[in-house]
Order: sequence, then structure tokens, then C-alpha cells
Amino acid sequence: MDDAEAFAGELFGRLVGGFEILSVYVGDRLGLYRALAGGPHTVDGLAEATGMHPRYAREWLEQQAVAGILTVDGDAFVLPAAHARVLADPTSLLFSAPLARMMVAAAARLPDLLTAYRAGGGVSWAQFGADARDAQGDINRPWFTQELASALASVSALHAALSRPGARIADVGCGHGWSTLALAAAYPAARVEGFDVDAPSIEAARTHAAEAGATGTVSFTLLDGEHLDEGREGAFDAAFVFEALHDMPDPVAVLSAMRRALVPGGVVVVMDEAVADAFAAPAEPPGDGIERVMYGYSLFLCLPDSLSTPGSVGTGTVMRRPTLERYASEAGFASVEVLPIDGFAAFRFYALTPDVPAVS
Repeated sequence: MDDAEAFAGELFGRLVGGFEILSVYVGDRLGLYRALAGGPHTVDGLAEATGMHPRYAREWLEQQAVAGILTVDGDAFVLPAAHARVLADPTSLLFSAPLARMMVAAAARLPDLLTAYRAGGGVSWAQFGADARDAQGDINRPWFTQELASALASVSALHAALSRPGARIADVGCGHGWSTLALAAAYPAARVEGFDVDAPSIEAARTHAAEAGATGTVSFTLLDGEHLDEGREGAFDAAFVFEALHDMPDPVAVLSAMRRALVPGGVVVVMDEAVADAFAAPAEPPGDGIERVMYGYSLFLCLPDSLSTPGSVGTGTVMRRPTLERYASEAGFASVEVLPIDGFAAFRFYALTPDVPAVS
């Protein structure tokens, strides 16, 4: 097989994967995986349980079996327990069905993306719609709910600052608010305030807070991070940005506002993608999976969202460490430290301090 034939074979494999991701979207959105997680179903049984047309139900079930997602027992189709954790359990750290929603949200805007690629500009988060917004919340929820408290507690000085009675914590770019609620649950003596520029996300966050009974210690405000310090100068003991700084059109202005909003000795924590420190073409393509998927997010979602704001610096998802260090320096921070938090999905935590002492 020559190089062209080999690459054609690789591309065919990626086409298969693309169709199968679309089929995961169907199973997620129509509740098919949730139905199958309750037990095996025949074609007619699944159609009746989910309101799906029987002919489409048969095609989808057979396709899922051929793809290795379902198994077959007589005339019934079975979702293995391990696969159910990935596709039907929103509390699982391995829950991945929302990723298909994110891809579909991007694909739905391809005509607009092509226009932006040619002429400049972008596609805003609001334009990507509910699939992207809700997928972002759903994919991060189990990690924030189950793992954030222990991750922060592992950094002793940071944990001590957050544990102080009356501490005030800001969560900038809070989205659906799962990180904000996790902070409030971990530090019940603190007041935690979430901020975001997306109105539907703020409404969703308020709903989640009400359902959790956390409205007494948590609040959510529609606000651009660049204006965090207005009326809040010297107000916060700590300020967080979870997987959002790379989306912001002016990250230096946001970090500057966060710095001004800190009490003396306060700290900013940025959680962002754990990409390599510098771009390097792989010696043997394809490259590292994390780099590949982050460039995918960047090309189709994060960079267009950022560039939809005139004057944006256009960071993109692949925000490498030297880029963050430059932003922090320009915003008036004296140091950037990688916190010793490992194994938190594909993320890295940084502490930005206005003064030289570190928080580790």
C-alpha cells in the first residue's frame, strides 16, 4: 500500500467515526441510551418507549450494534453497563454523550464559519445555541461536582484562603454554574458569586442553584469579566476562571479587572486546557489526541466565538502556557504558578498572584 492509499484508508476511518458520533447525538437527544440503560429493548419496544418511528429505530439499533456500541441478545438490543456509564449516566466522570452535541452545534453553523474564515469575524456562543451551551455544562458537571473540592483542598494555602469564614469568591465565565455551586459546597463559610456574559447560561445556573437549595450562599450575575472590579474593587479573596479565559476577546482586561477585584494577598486561579507549552508538528502523525481535539474545539467553536467580538485577540482553545504568562504579566500579575493538581480531566490549574509569594 502506498502513502496515498494508506491516507485514504485513514480518512475513511475518520468518516466512519464522524457518522457514529452523529448517531450518538441521535441516541442522546431522543433518549434512546437512557431507555436502553434500563434494560434490553426490541425494536418495537424501544420505538414505543421513546416515541421513535419503528423503521428508524431498527436502523439505529442495527447501526449501533455494528458499531460495537450495543450488543444483541436474540431479538433484543443491549447497552452494556460500561457503555451506559459513558452514554447515559450524567453523574459519571466518563459521561461523553454531550461531546456529540458540541460537534453537531458546530456543524450546524458551518456556512457561517466558512464566511468567517474568509472575511474575518466569527460565530458567537449565542449562535451555537442550546446544544453547545448545555453540552458544555453537562460535560463539566460531574468533574466540578465530584472532583473540584478535593483538587483545591490539595493546595494547602489556597484551601486555607478559601476556607476562611466570610471569604468571598468570584467565578468568572461560570456558564451553567456547576463550578460555582461546587465551590459553595466545598466552602460553606464563603460567599460565591458567578458571572457570565451569556444570559441563558446565567438563567440555567440560577435554576441549578435553586434546585440545590444554594441560593443563600451563591449568586449569579450577567456581567462581562472586564467589568468585574466595578463596584467590587478589593472585594474577593479569590477569583476563578474555569475553561473560559481562552474564549474571552480581551483576556488581559479580564485578568486586570480580576486583579483589582482582589483583596491584598488574594489569588486568581485559571483552569484551562493542558496543552503542550509550544506547538510542534508530530514526528509521526497523527499527533497527540489532546492537541488534536483542542484544535478541533478551537477551529469550530472557541476561536470563532472569540473573534465574533470586534478587536478580539483571538486566543483560541489552544492557549499555551507562555501565552497565559504574557497575559498575566500585562495584567499586572507578578507570578504564574502551575498548581500541583493532576488528573482533573484534560485541564491544568494556574495560580496568578499580584505579589511574589506562591500558593503551593
